[in-house]
Amino acid sequence: MKRSFSYLAYLTACFCVAWLSPKQSAAQKLVPIKAAIHQALDNNLQVKQARFQEALSEEDLKQAKSQFYPSLNAQVGGNMRFGRYFDQYSGQLVPSVNTANAGASADVPIFQGFQRVNQILANKNQLAADQSNVEKVKNDLVLSVATTYLEALTNQDLLTAAEQQLNLSQQQLEVAEANYEVGNNTLADLSQAKSQVATDELNVTSAENAFELSMLNLKQLMEMDPSEDIVLEKPPIANIEQIETPYTATEVYQQALKAQPDIETAVFSTAVAKSNIDIAKGAYYPTLDFGAGYGTSVSSVAVQPIAFDPDGRPTEYGRVSFGDQLRNNESPYIGLTLTIPIFNRFQVRTSVNKAKINYQNALTNEQLAKNNLNKIVNQAVLDLRSASKRYGSTETAFESAKDAFEVIRQRYEVGLANSVELFTAQTTMNKAEFDHIQAKYDLLFRSKVIDFYLGNEINFGN
Repeated sequence: MKRSFSYLAYLTACFCVAWLSPKQSAAQKLVPIKAAIHQALDNNLQVKQARFQEALSEEDLKQAKSQFYPSLNAQVGGNMRFGRYFDQYSGQLVPSVNTANAGASADVPIFQGFQRVNQILANKNQLAADQSNVEKVKNDLVLSVATTYLEALTNQDLLTAAEQQLNLSQQQLEVAEANYEVGNNTLADLSQAKSQVATDELNVTSAENAFELSMLNLKQLMEMDPSEDIVLEKPPIANIEQIETPYTATEVYQQALKAQPDIETAVFSTAVAKSNIDIAKGAYYPTLDFGAGYGTSVSSVAVQPIAFDPDGRPTEYGRVSFGDQLRNNESPYIGLTLTIPIFNRFQVRTSVNKAKINYQNALTNEQLAKNNLNKIVNQAVLDLRSASKRYGSTETAFESAKDAFEVIRQRYEVGLANSVELFTAQTTMNKAEFDHIQAKYDLLFRSKVIDFYLGNEINFGN
């Protein structure tokens, strides 16, 4: 009767704990997996760094487009000269002079071997590659959050199961102590019960540490304060039991080729490398530039004749006004410059060869990315099928272990089984329950991995 009462008390305590748990967590912040993913995407520093690189590439594209515009510059300068100096305005040597000059120039590149056009194309592809890289970083983060989230749920359920098993072992220890006092159990039975409690306490400690570590990892991915208390959203059991595995690796791979940004990044990087070949080849062509400018100057010693003798020789000089000097010293110009490359120490040829090598390397990287994706997708499909079978097997094993434990417990209560048999059955049931919990979340995780590669949003669907 005492044994039956203790087991009934254990079941009642478990029911109370389960019934009170939602009320206790009501004050905590519920974070569904979808919210965890969004918070991580908003706050993650690696995503921000990828966006900074995208912004830099956008500025590079703007700069490449601006190379079609003419350049316009203005210059103003002034000098104080000491010692003998030849003044160009008066055509005389003077001991010291103050001069000033000003000018403006414009340069218009007309033809540069199509390098500017190809540079714009390369920058466009680079921007697209960096935009795809942002999505790649986000995708990697989404998968990391989903993995850590489900790992935390697994550890949470393992902790709950470990606590329930500890509660059961403590109840059995109380029964064993009572029976030992009245002579119904031996010291070996009591020692076995104490050993089982110690083992279950260790299991609780290990499960608690694993759960707290996974929660810490999740909060770090979300850039959340580790001290903030949150509750995770559990998936409905019906959703797990209804998970199907109709996928074929070929179908998932073909869809992943369109949905995964890793492939887009590799494709655009290949396009950049191809444009770089054309840019390097552009150095073989002549370049044509148009230039125009205007300049003038003034001098503090500029003079001009103001009186002449009968023979026409100047007899008196006067200072030239500032305005007259600006007008008289004007020097506008226009011109075309044609530059023909003849021999540049094989630098152009080397640049072209290196660009071709980089292009071949980019093609290899693109194919490698596709091969890796194909391998990962095939593995993911196999893992999902294996997880589905394992879930069914562990569910059957857990039900069988529970039934076996109940039978052994009833036999133990009437003296037909010893404590070793009882605790062996309990240990088997514990392991079967832990395996079933892990298989349940492994199946859920494997299905979400397939959703990830199909480009679907990761959610529990409730």
